This record gives sequence, structure tokens and C-alpha cells, in this order.
Amino acid sequence: MRTQLLFLILFVLLIVAFFIDVMVGSAHLPLADIWKVIMGGSDSVIYQEIVLNHRLPKAITAILAGASLSVAGVLMQTLFHNPLAGPDVLGVTSGSSLGVALLTLGSSTLPIWLVSSWGQVIAASIGAALILLLVVVVAIRVPQTTSLLIIGMMFGYFAGAVVSILQSSSNPDTLKLFITWTFGSLASVGWAQMAVMAPVVISGMVIALLLQKSLNILLLGKNYAAGLGISVFKLRLWVIVATALLAGVSTAFTGPIAFVGITMPHVARGLFRTSNHRIILPASILCGAIILLLCDCVSQLPGFQGTLPINAVTSLFGAPIIVWIIVKNRG
Repeated sequence: MRTQLLFLILFVLLIVAFFIDVMVGSAHLPLADIWKVIMGGSDSVIYQEIVLNHRLPKAITAILAGASLSVAGVLMQTLFHNPLAGPDVLGVTSGSSLGVALLTLGSSTLPIWLVSSWGQVIAASIGAALILLLVVVVAIRVPQTTSLLIIGMMFGYFAGAVVSILQSSSNPDTLKLFITWTFGSLASVGWAQMAVMAPVVISGMVIALLLQKSLNILLLGKNYAAGLGISVFKLRLWVIVATALLAGVSTAFTGPIAFVGITMPHVARGLFRTSNHRIILPASILCGAIILLLCDCVSQLPGFQGTLPINAVTSLFGAPIIVWIIVKNRG
């Protein structure tokens, strides 16, 4: 009964946060007018443009990105038995950053249309895919999960080093373009990008949900899982693929968004007081979507000049939670 009630509360909070996010912005829109636009009963061309082509896709992007990063965090924390593992530990996020850095900083002669929008998405996707292939090859050859974690981190450090070299030798204009991408943005995803982002995110989530039973067994240890007939090798590969799809596509379309993937699984576990993936995975989806919607609202609050970087806002929320996790685990 308690579990069903919590899910109901989270679902209601998701709906409330969604409409608040659509309402908040440089121009305040009444909820009644927003509802008319969504239902197709509004005659205001301006309201239709603001809601349908800007705020609605941005809010849906927040839901997709928050949910995908949270699920990826659950998968990594279960695979590595590490409460502070996040979706970036395999280096996929760093691969996306490297791809965008090579595009924006590697050449100043490219046309501006190639360096922006779809160009950055494609570059980030290629970078993430290459790192994924390297991680899969390593996972096949290295059976130890801890070694895989270390190698994934090394991939990330290597990509970060290349990005730093490119930054040090780039001109101010291209450097500003790359730095802006690293801030993260939910507003850069329109309906055309959504048609690509949503199916990939949903595919990654479906894979994760199909692994629920095996992940629960894996919590008891690799030897126990193997004794019950679970192929730990295949499970690990599927977890890597799902995480890469979820974290890679989110980073490609929105830029790097910190802390959501690490913190939201812990919030879900704290609320439901269980580690059962049949509960934690859907709970993390809801928690991640809600927190990213709220962070987007905070980034647009009146009093700020323009919009705050979403990456900075999520860090403000996430850093205290990480400190609390460390202190709690020491106790």
C-alpha cells in the first residue's frame, strides 16, 4: 500500500512539475491558456509558438534526460556495487564531449551550420559510440568488473586530456561555443531532434526493465548469480549497452548534465526503502524526470539575467546529496 501511494505521489508531482516548467519563462503564461494550446483550442499564434515549439519540447526533453540518466545511474551502481557510480563512469559522456570538442575546436574553417545543432549531436553520438565499442571490447577480454571500471575511467581521462589540449589551442569564438555546450541545455531539442532522442531513450529503458530480475540476483554477488544460471558476462554487456544508449543520447542532445544519474537512484531507494529493481527502476525514472523539471524551473526564475546553465543548477541540488550519501555510508 505504501509503495503504491508513493508512486501515485511521484506521478502527481511529475504532472505538477511538468506544467510549472511549461508556465515558467521570460513570458508568464496562465495555466488555462497553456491547457487551451495543448488541447488545440487556442487562437493565439504567439501562445502556440511559445508552448508548442519551445516550452513543451523542452519539458519533454527534461523528462527524457532526467529519466535516462537516473536509470543509467541505477545500472552502473548495481553493476559495480558502488553507490557513487554514475552513468559517466564508462567514459561514454567523455566520448560525447570529445566528439563535440573535435568538431567545434578542431577546425575553425567549418561552416557555422555544421558546428551547431545537428552537427554537435552527430559528433557527440559518434564520440559516445566509439567509446562504447572500446568498452565492449575491453568487457569481452577483461572479466573483472573492477578492472572495467578503472579502464572506463581511464578512457574518460584520456578524452578529457584531448579536450583540454584542443581548448588550449582554439580561438575564443569556437572555445565559447564548446563551453556553452558543456553548460547543458534542454532548449536545444526541438520536435525533429525529439523524433530521434525519444526512441533511443525508450529502447534503453526497455532493455533496463527487461533486466530487472537478473539485476536483483546480481545484487547478491556474481558467484550467486552464476550459480542460478545467470550469464554474468551477457548481463554485463547488456547493462553496458543500455547505459551507453541512455547516457550517450542524453549527453548528445542536451550536453553533459551532472549529478542526476548519481543521486536520483539513492533518492528512490531512500523513499521506497528497498533495492528491488522492479521498484527502483520506475521510481528512478519518476525521480529523475521530476528533479530535472524542477531544475529547469529554477534556471528560469525571475531575477536571473537570462537562463542559468542547467548543469550548474543540477550540481547545486546534487552535491549536498552526494555528501549525505558519503556521511551516511561511513556511519
